[in-house]
Amino acid sequence: MAGTGRKLSLISFSGDFDKAIAVFTLATGAAAVGREVNIFFTFWGLNIVRKNRWRMFTGKGVLDRVFNFLMGGLACLPLSRFNFLGLSPLLMTYMMKKNNVATLPELIESANALGVKLFACEMAMVIL
Repeated sequence: MAGTGRKLSLISFSGDFDKAIAVFTLATGAAAVGREVNIFFTFWGLNIVRKNRWRMFTGKGVLDRVFNFLMGGLACLPLSRFNFLGLSPLLMTYMMKKNNVATLPELIESANALGVKLFACEMAMVIL
């Protein structure tokens, strides 16, 4: 449907678990009804699409390594409120599975299958 004006562009600037679910729910819903969907990831939102999904000491310098460890990745996204030392995202994922609701990894997989285009902010990637 390119060229019909049926596009949705989203900006993901938060690395919070619940906000990531919202972005991918909107994206997959729009893509499922034929819209062209783009998601632009910047600053903390980049944590959702990082290559490393867990905490790792990666980078060139000491500061880079510590910062990358603290950021974590998809498996370490905190809940925006009531995170309870990281237990809340695990509890939410359990509740989502129990109620037959798509989990964040399933939403991301669906977005890829539906042709949602993902863009990473190059400037934020240099800083982070």
